[in-house]
Amino acid sequence: MLKSVEMQDYMLSNPVKMHAEENVFDAIHQIMVYKVSGVCVVDDNDHLIGVLSELDCLRAVLSSVYNDSPVGSVGEYMTKDVISVTLHDNIVDVAADMLKHKHRRRPVIQDDGKLIGQVTCRQLLRAVKEFASPEDPTEH
Repeated sequence: MLKSVEMQDYMLSNPVKMHAEENVFDAIHQIMVYKVSGVCVVDDNDHLIGVLSELDCLRAVLSSVYNDSPVGSVGEYMTKDVISVTLHDNIVDVAADMLKHKHRRRPVIQDDGKLIGQVTCRQLLRAVKEFASPEDPTEH
């Protein structure tokens, strides 16, 4: 079995965050700079209010071109009904649910809804690999 199956041992503790009123091009910049597939959208108190994926950004840009209009804000294109996880959720259960819903990432929140991390398929794969074979420093 894995050393631990709790989310807190595998999550990214500093996810890329944006605010809903920011421009989609700013989100695209963050996605490119940090080499992530999406960003978490938070309010001024760091409470999770949505996520914005690469596909959401692509939809925003294409809509802007098609409608000959400004690209718009993160809040216009983000997914609002986000499935999140907590520190003590079991990574096996989370992985199974991510597969079921075809999600690549899940925000990690505290009980009060404050964003404290994110888990992606990559972290889950790393957890499984650590169980199966020794850590390889070239993978970090």
